[in-house]
Amino acid sequence: MNYKLAIGILVASFFQSLLLGQNETYSIRKAFFSSDVYDEFSPVYYQNGIVFCSNRNLSLLNRSTDQNKGLFKIYFVDTTLDTDWQSARLFSKRLTTSLNDGPVTFNRWRDTIYFSRNLEVSNKLSDVSNPRNRLGIFNAVKIDGQWAKVRDLRINNEWYSVTTPWLSPDGKKLFFASDKPGGFGGSDLYYSEWKEERWNDPVNLGPVINTQNNESYPFINPAGELFFSSDGPQGLGGKDIYFSRFSDSTWLTPVHIDAPINSVSDDFGIITDSLMNSGYFSSNRDKTIDIYYFKTNFPQIFYTSIQKENQYCFNFSDSGSIAIDTLNLQYLWDFGDRQETSGEVVNHCFQGPGEYYVKLDIVEKSTGDIFFSKLSFKVELKDFEQPYINSYDVAVKEDSMDFDALKSYLPGYKILSFSWDFGDGTRLQGPKVKHAFEDKGEYMVNLGLVLKSDSTGAIRKTGSSKKIAVVNDLPEISSYLARKTSSRTSYPDIWKYPNATIKSIYSAEKDYKKDAVFQVMLISSKTKINLHGDFFKNVPKNYEVKEVYNKDTEMYSYIVDQQMNLMYTYIAFKEMEKAGFKSVHTTIEIIKDPAEQAIFNIKKIFGTSTDTYFDSYNRLTSSAYLLLDQIIKILNKYPEIKLEVDIYTDNTGSTDDKLNLSKRYAQIITNYLIGKGMDASRLVAKGFGSTKPIASNELEEGRNLNRRIDFVVLR
Repeated sequence: MNYKLAIGILVASFFQSLLLGQNETYSIRKAFFSSDVYDEFSPVYYQNGIVFCSNRNLSLLNRSTDQNKGLFKIYFVDTTLDTDWQSARLFSKRLTTSLNDGPVTFNRWRDTIYFSRNLEVSNKLSDVSNPRNRLGIFNAVKIDGQWAKVRDLRINNEWYSVTTPWLSPDGKKLFFASDKPGGFGGSDLYYSEWKEERWNDPVNLGPVINTQNNESYPFINPAGELFFSSDGPQGLGGKDIYFSRFSDSTWLTPVHIDAPINSVSDDFGIITDSLMNSGYFSSNRDKTIDIYYFKTNFPQIFYTSIQKENQYCFNFSDSGSIAIDTLNLQYLWDFGDRQETSGEVVNHCFQGPGEYYVKLDIVEKSTGDIFFSKLSFKVELKDFEQPYINSYDVAVKEDSMDFDALKSYLPGYKILSFSWDFGDGTRLQGPKVKHAFEDKGEYMVNLGLVLKSDSTGAIRKTGSSKKIAVVNDLPEISSYLARKTSSRTSYPDIWKYPNATIKSIYSAEKDYKKDAVFQVMLISSKTKINLHGDFFKNVPKNYEVKEVYNKDTEMYSYIVDQQMNLMYTYIAFKEMEKAGFKSVHTTIEIIKDPAEQAIFNIKKIFGTSTDTYFDSYNRLTSSAYLLLDQIIKILNKYPEIKLEVDIYTDNTGSTDDKLNLSKRYAQIITNYLIGKGMDASRLVAKGFGSTKPIASNELEEGRNLNRRIDFVVLR
């Protein structure tokens, strides 16, 4: 005989049977302390063993109607000992009554017990047989190793039963079942909260948990999750065990626990460890009610969310409030990752999550010099906090496909386990797995994770789902990808993406909504620069350098032009570039001086075109009188200021004629103001002719802009 072949066959047979058995979510066996004669149910972890209820016949005085069975009492068994059901002993004589006792629950220190029993347990037949002798919940405390001070809870009531208690791990909520009027069915689940040294009135868990049938036997695991039994029609039959979790102010729809824990019989009274790796439950599937031990082969994935795809490509756009002339200028985006793109509306893809500093500048097309900085902000791009199924979206049937959960992003948690359910009956475990789908179709792949909090050590479960399309061959993959690409929408707006936190650093658009002007700045300096020194000697004679000191930044700025519109500064900017000023650029400045604000608003309301204020005979119009009367009010309100009246013209005709005309217009305006009582020493009239245009004189539109009036506050 070939022994190696025989051994190989035996080993293969063993592993095949093992794999077949492992296809079930749970493996179960009857607990050693359960008998074949009596009933045992509602196990509870206690010290190094289990506390449970049983109707073992201890004496003829405590008999139930079933032959040879007693009333239900509370028992304890040491599960560290390898014995049989007879090793169980009565838990406490002080908690034993003449009627049924249990189930029970303990606080975290195991020095307080809550248990169910009848409200009246005296030996008087009239008392115990009274229809008002309902079930209630009592508690006792351990003193010197003995249970004492038995008290009933204020939530008990002679008109309805309160039973199957379970205390939350933090001891602040007591869950129980009750046929209290006003519920959703025969028996509903409730909780009472410990506040102000007492248990408050019961609160129904609501219609998500409770049905028109019966719910009972709540169990709250160390993670705060709820297991309970229900005989609703959605189960396999009788009582079935369900799982739910409280999330965002509501209970999630209960999930049916997989077979073989649930069966066509009554299944109830489950307890588990934190990870649900193992535990116990009660069932009457084998003639009597017994307690069964279970072990998890594949963690059941209770809840998943559709996986959100992390987005790294976005749409960036300018709001457009500050318009630019794109003939000579262009928008230039710098994304802080060594990538730049030009355009008012652009798309950009980052490499992944991280911090990026984004800038939008207006630059000259010909030179690449920055004319104006419009926007800068920090983007903190994060992945969605979720388990992440990393795989292709489409696969060929029978071809092995790689799946991993290595990109799961759950900050503050350590991943304890990875579970996979491929929607075709296959389940695997581990951070990286392979799977081949046998048939064409769409499959919902579920990934379940068990997490442990870094800060508290608390255990919780979470999961994600991803749809996988399985096709017959490679040509079908190409067709699938083509359809998917054609249906793809445009990139999301960076400002609307939920996982992008944007912190504004600078926004000219934001300043523009306030009272602000645009200034052509030659340079800014920590120290003063002599206005008549060599640095400014190349400034064209028709421009005057103005020094501005900012107390907040302690910087001196040197300005040569100031306009209400960005593009009106472009000609001055170009003039300064030609004069050799390498750092020249246009900035936006919020007007803070009240007098300057008032003048700014007058210009914004009335406009600055001299065509509006002078007629063909070079006389003031009625519109000019309205404007100048408002100027007078400002001068009266701010007697400490002086006012410079500046007039500009287009370049048609003689240069000298235009200069003289502008001076004449400026003097006419100042004469009117003086005639209205303004002190002449507070007024300065200046005519610049055509020397400082703000637009091209080639078209009438530009010439009209150049024929303008300006009022400058002097101090």
